[in-house]
Amino acid sequence: MAPVALCGGCLSTPPHFERAIAAVDYTHPWDQLISDFKYRSGLDLSGALCDLLIAAYQRHIGEAPDCLLPVPLSARRWRERGYNQSWELARRCARRLGVHSDANVLLRIRETPYQLSLPRDRRLANVRGAFAVEPTRRAEVVGRRVALVDDVMTTQATASELSQVLLDAGARSVQVWVVARTPPPEH
Repeated sequence: MAPVALCGGCLSTPPHFERAIAAVDYTHPWDQLISDFKYRSGLDLSGALCDLLIAAYQRHIGEAPDCLLPVPLSARRWRERGYNQSWELARRCARRLGVHSDANVLLRIRETPYQLSLPRDRRLANVRGAFAVEPTRRAEVVGRRVALVDDVMTTQATASELSQVLLDAGARSVQVWVVARTPPPEH
């Protein structure tokens, strides 16, 4: 397996997740494709984006997850979009890998403003306390290796908060799988 690159931020403040896998950098043309997928009813792109994510996972295989869980979407955003893009990715990838996936294990318990224009410290505060494991479903994460699936990771705020929630609920480990990762500013 190739060595894992860590950014300076991860070295100084390690994230709560074990590792992150990103298929591509969030740059042209991927940024537009993901935006179409997420905001413009681009469900037809979910298969191709899943292919990218599976290929990235296969390049960096470590300990396989027991389940893939999508980042939960607020009720308001669900109504706006008509679907949760993270669930569309998680369920397709899980089916291809033969692992469990469920859109109802993680909950968004607090509505949060969009993260897009917020700096890192505000993003962290924005998502603090916004997520929970569904109380009647806790047993489904205890002792499990969980892969958290999302479309884009920018500052790791959401991934870190959800990872901590999962670990607090008894998950054995948490990985983060994203289609795209915003490259550090120096790139």
